[in-house]
Amino acid sequence: MLNFNNRFLQSLPGDANLHNHSRQVQGAFWSRVDPTPVAAPRLIAHSPEVASVLGLSEAEVKSAEMVNALSGNATLPGMETYATAYGGHQFGNWAGQLGDGRAILLGEIIAPNNDRYELQLKGAGPTPYSRRADGRAVLRSSIREFLCSEAMHHLGIPTTRALSLVQTGDAVERDMFYDGNAAPEPGAIVCRVAPSFIRFGHFELPASRGETALLRQLVGFTMTHYFPHLLALPENERIAAWYGEVCERTAKLMAEWMRVGFVHGVMNTDNMSILGLTIDYGPYGWIDNFDPGWTPNTTDAGGKRYAYGRQPGVAQWNLGRLGDALSTLEIAADDLQTALAKFESTYAVEIKRVFANKFGFKAWSDQGGEIVDAAFALMGASEIDMTIFFRRLATANSVNDFKDAFYLDGEWVTEREKFAVWFGHYSSLIATESPTPNDQTERINRMNAANPKFVLRNYLAQQAIDAAHEGDTSKISELLNVMRHPYDEQPGRESFAEKRPDWARHKAGCSMLSCSS
Repeated sequence: MLNFNNRFLQSLPGDANLHNHSRQVQGAFWSRVDPTPVAAPRLIAHSPEVASVLGLSEAEVKSAEMVNALSGNATLPGMETYATAYGGHQFGNWAGQLGDGRAILLGEIIAPNNDRYELQLKGAGPTPYSRRADGRAVLRSSIREFLCSEAMHHLGIPTTRALSLVQTGDAVERDMFYDGNAAPEPGAIVCRVAPSFIRFGHFELPASRGETALLRQLVGFTMTHYFPHLLALPENERIAAWYGEVCERTAKLMAEWMRVGFVHGVMNTDNMSILGLTIDYGPYGWIDNFDPGWTPNTTDAGGKRYAYGRQPGVAQWNLGRLGDALSTLEIAADDLQTALAKFESTYAVEIKRVFANKFGFKAWSDQGGEIVDAAFALMGASEIDMTIFFRRLATANSVNDFKDAFYLDGEWVTEREKFAVWFGHYSSLIATESPTPNDQTERINRMNAANPKFVLRNYLAQQAIDAAHEGDTSKISELLNVMRHPYDEQPGRESFAEKRPDWARHKAGCSMLSCSS
């Protein structure tokens, strides 16, 4: 059914202690651990695209054998279950050992096209890295992770994927608002899929402990299997070159987040992928009204460290911490600094490309940059839906085409003339750059390919969650089907492209979320 070949276990040292109890794991990158069985596993959603990539038919995904494996109740031939050790900086502070506290890997498979993917169950029970937690996940957060993993992929953004969503039949106790009122919630497990789940924190932990040989071994493993083109470089140049490529990939990822208005919410170094993937979907969110200072994370509400507009800067800071770890391998400081500088230079190129496409410019120019800055200044001064504004921009004939993007009628009345002046400048530049009907068609197509009509708005996900809590899981698949084609018009599905309704402005799950899941 699946062809397992677990090279992470075969190539890197593991924990000699086979008992599943919370502890500090020294001198190892992984610990063997069995998932904790659940009472009544039920597959409530899966991604046919991911199943196909892995070589699984729909019948195989839905089989009792596979559902048991995807819930942690059984293993398939070749599976070796384990959790990995890593550290991390959380909200800017070193947190020490963290590790897979509620994620258990099922192993690595070789897909029919010979690509490799790791399968990981999130919410499958405690591991040696769970500290005082139960290792479980609740249905609400699992639905959000399942949907967002696939929505981001279809938006064209590098991400981990999700194969399945299983309801466990068990209750999980959580204090959703951190107010002392814990309550039982339905439990669930997501099977996450990625070429690798290696994070910045995997390198930080051995570096913090002075385990230089261990760190060097992990760097070698990562380069050999995920960056093999760099092995041709002289040994003393490889690590800095690899670090520079990680910086470039991360910069490109940040530009893509900014393009669609995605806010991760918990950009700790343990949530940063070494492959430049979006990883760990916790209290994430999409910008509704454009606000660079918005964060979806209630824990971050005071400092707003991980707000939308701060994400590129945080990514650069996190890369600096990865560089600190690599510096313990006696890499020249100048070489590491040169590599880190690739983040800023790459991001500068990518963000200009991204916004040139969003605004329909043939290329970035100083005049276009002024128009972009003016647009964001106006949007930030009013409650204007970012997704709707940009989608309308492609075919707008007058400022009146933006009326429905405003959340407050009063602001539309007071700000309309300012937007009319801006739209006049914008239209003049567009007419100069794209004078013919063919030019205009090409521009509209380019803009619609950069500006999605459908994104996984927080209130849409919450509606699917609320229905699932009432026993109706059909809305999960319905929403997934919409998010499969985010750039298409999808007649009949216009309701999924509507701006946030007033009832969702302050509703839990629709505005901000906690890390409780």
